[in-house]
Amino acid sequence: MDIDKFFQSKLFKRIILTIGILAVLLFVFWAGMFVDSKKADFSFKWGENYHRNFAGPKQGFFNDFMGNDFVNAHGVFGQIIKIDLSELVIEDKDNTEKIVLVKDDTIIRRFRDDVKISDLKVNDYIVVIGDPNDSGQIEAKLIRVMPPPPETSFEMSHPQWH
Repeated sequence: MDIDKFFQSKLFKRIILTIGILAVLLFVFWAGMFVDSKKADFSFKWGENYHRNFAGPKQGFFNDFMGNDFVNAHGVFGQIIKIDLSELVIEDKDNTEKIVLVKDDTIIRRFRDDVKISDLKVNDYIVVIGDPNDSGQIEAKLIRVMPPPPETSFEMSHPQWH
């Protein structure tokens, strides 16, 4: 068989197409594993540092790990419960506390207005998007100040659930 004919044949084109498809599938599989390992790594480090960050249980946050999903590593929505220089402590919807680090390049917005960290107040509701660090904290890229969520009749009649 002539080499030039082989490179122009349908068999060669099918082999190249199959190799290309397998390479793309392998890359997608690798990317999924990479993202999941980052989320798992953040959740592990956050749990291991829980006591140091919040004076929580000494055995760690995930001691009683009974099918709970991993924590969200790249953001939080909740109420500010403490402001300490460039560090915010946020209580999220699950009543867990997360530390958010505000950097010089962090964008803070209230509606369309840019605000400073000094404009934030305890009890403000915020949405934070950022990157996890090795201490289980979130380094904020964007903080959006939100209006407080509406209270429902259930929350008003069951304040221990709020």
